[in-house]
Amino acid sequence: MSRRCELTGKGPMTGNNVSHANNKTRRRFLPNLNDVSLRSEALGRNIKLRISAAALRTVDHRGGLDKFLAKAKDAELSAAALKVKKEIAKVQAEA
Repeated sequence: MSRRCELTGKGPMTGNNVSHANNKTRRRFLPNLNDVSLRSEALGRNIKLRISAAALRTVDHRGGLDKFLAKAKDAELSAAALKVKKEIAKVQAEA
């Protein structure tokens, strides 16, 4: 399973551990990923995603998954999230 947020594309970063003696060794900074079920109002069902804690706060701030995906760039979304975005757009176009 990839360590990448499905909504924002946030992934691992690299840096250094720095000791008291100023010795530097390489390390990885991993994103804080959580498995969550978000409710889509347009589709009327839950969608399971693996997203970062920051993305979860952003979804709440924007007013839900539907509004978040409407503003999200397609390049940042995973294949599953892009599929959900297209389903939501199709349902909203019909309504």
